[in-house]
Amino acid sequence: MSENLQIDNLDKKILDIITKNARIPYLEVARECGVSGAAIHQRVQRLIRIGVIRGSEFKVDPVMVGFKTCAYIGIFLDHPGHFREVVTKFRDIPEIIECHYTTGNYSLFIKVYTRDNEHLRMILTDTIQNISGIVRTETLISLEESINRQIPVLSR
Repeated sequence: MSENLQIDNLDKKILDIITKNARIPYLEVARECGVSGAAIHQRVQRLIRIGVIRGSEFKVDPVMVGFKTCAYIGIFLDHPGHFREVVTKFRDIPEIIECHYTTGNYSLFIKVYTRDNEHLRMILTDTIQNISGIVRTETLISLEESINRQIPVLSR
């Protein structure tokens, strides 16, 4: 790891604080860390610049905006080399919010949100399963999201 990409204990403490509350003022982070607000600002900007922090966003509760069904879909491809073309087509399907190229049984594993089970069926049969290169799918409907958190950056 180059010196420019190393993160120290202060960086880790800052990350721990801001991943729990992205809207926390820098001065509050500074107080918790025992440094100046300017130091926190500089550290956060550096962490963004080197790619440790990727974006900042508001999390929308899918259920509150009408997307009540969360499903995970394992995608079987006729040839693993087709994954790039399939992923390109997946980018045009707004219900797909995550896509992973994986080892194991599936070539791709995706997470989707739909309004309800009927909407899920339509996305599966009318869209996903019609993409060239996909030979079959396996769907798991999530009944409850029990844990959703950031990766811990402080050693425990």
